[in-house]
Amino acid sequence: MANEVANTIVAQLSNRGLFMLGAKDLVAGENSLTFKIGRNSKTISHIRITLDASDTYTVESIRVRKSAGVPVVRIVETCGDVYADSLKRTIETFTGMYMSL
Repeated sequence: MANEVANTIVAQLSNRGLFMLGAKDLVAGENSLTFKIGRNSKTISHIRITLDASDTYTVESIRVRKSAGVPVVRIVETCGDVYADSLKRTIETFTGMYMSL
């Protein structure tokens, strides 16, 4: 089930959109997809997209830093009730990077 949700999210974002973000290290979680993105002006390092029971998504922008060799994870911004057609726009707002030409 987790892979189905992750594959659906990847399809909705499109391979080109993920490429333009510099997305890598895609990880399928329980009803979610998390991936690392390239450098951006808002210093966000990861995005997590979680499928909610209402068939909408919760998108979180995450900053991961190392402090004394220990990773410190901080959720910078969260946006809930995001429909599939608004995923790209939400991620673009979080990162300041475009997902299409």
